[in-house]
Amino acid sequence: MTPSRPALGQLALGACLTLLAACATAPAPHTSAPQVPAPKTAVDAVIAEAWVSTESPEDELDSLAVWPTEDGHLWLIATAKSSHRLVVYDAETGQRLRSVGERGEGVSQFNRPNGIAVYGDLLFVAERDNHRVQVFRLPDFTPMGFVGQDVLRVPYGLWVRENGPDDLELFVTDSFMADFRTGELPPMGELDQRVKRFEVQVDGQGKLQSKYLGAFGDTSEAGALRMVESIAGDSINDRLLIADEDRRVGSTLREYTLEGLYRARSLPLFDADAEGVALWACDSGEGYWIAVDQLRPTVFRIFDRTNLQPLKTFSGQVVANTDGQVLYAAGTPRFPAGALFALHDDKAVAAFDLRDVARALGLSDRCMR
Repeated sequence: MTPSRPALGQLALGACLTLLAACATAPAPHTSAPQVPAPKTAVDAVIAEAWVSTESPEDELDSLAVWPTEDGHLWLIATAKSSHRLVVYDAETGQRLRSVGERGEGVSQFNRPNGIAVYGDLLFVAERDNHRVQVFRLPDFTPMGFVGQDVLRVPYGLWVRENGPDDLELFVTDSFMADFRTGELPPMGELDQRVKRFEVQVDGQGKLQSKYLGAFGDTSEAGALRMVESIAGDSINDRLLIADEDRRVGSTLREYTLEGLYRARSLPLFDADAEGVALWACDSGEGYWIAVDQLRPTVFRIFDRTNLQPLKTFSGQVVANTDGQVLYAAGTPRFPAGALFALHDDKAVAAFDLRDVARALGLSDRCMR
């Protein structure tokens, strides 16, 4: 049974909150991307995509969010960096439905949209070159206002959690550089500004209110967030996973608490850029993290939700050079156990049936309910 649209005050599925954040790649994100390497070792399984959309290379697609509509359908919403708009797909089939927005600095306009997140019927879009997060109400993409335009410098990834009824907390990665042309990092002492936090509320008159709560980021060599984009969290385990893409020191996911403290743990190094990260929340607190290793083909790395131990890897038959991904664990007519949606080579989106993933990799049956 397809779930109805969640209200803002409801706890959303953790899997629906994962976002995937956007992607320029190391070391010089404003100029040229490095060559996308091939995997060094074989994956545990190759899983066929349920569908791959028609390509649109002019868009330069980046990050994904998913939203169940009022009439029982499922939308997949992608940011398009080069065409400066949002692209909406039917998540059951991959059919392109519409595009939203145009280039500009005004309301419902974008300049290099990257990270995207959905919570309830609110849609959050990070705009790298407008230095803000723009908020809309679905399904009509009604503009609600802006967040962080006075403190954000180069926003990329987004994650949203609920602190109370109609009280949200928005996490935004801010990947400013000393020199974008060369990829020169800021001084280590400035990396305590890598993730910025905001309180977001919609008041009784339906108006958006936001408050800056501060920033965080470790400034040690071991825990510093050098080049950040994707971020996702797990409230049950008081955990944030934040992708650090700087291949010069080794791209990885770093573990922080929800209050922004580095837990002195990073996941094993990735072969290429650590990209989108998604939580697959299952029954009884079980589950998995799925992270993108931006290779050709893309390698999806699976980690245990509780202890973060590496478990399995898989790739698709088509999907390569993935930036963002998003996981939707609720059942739909096409995907009774949910689906993992991923970008393909900046020009298409694709879907994996979670039943296929679980069966191919021998994952817990609790994730199929």
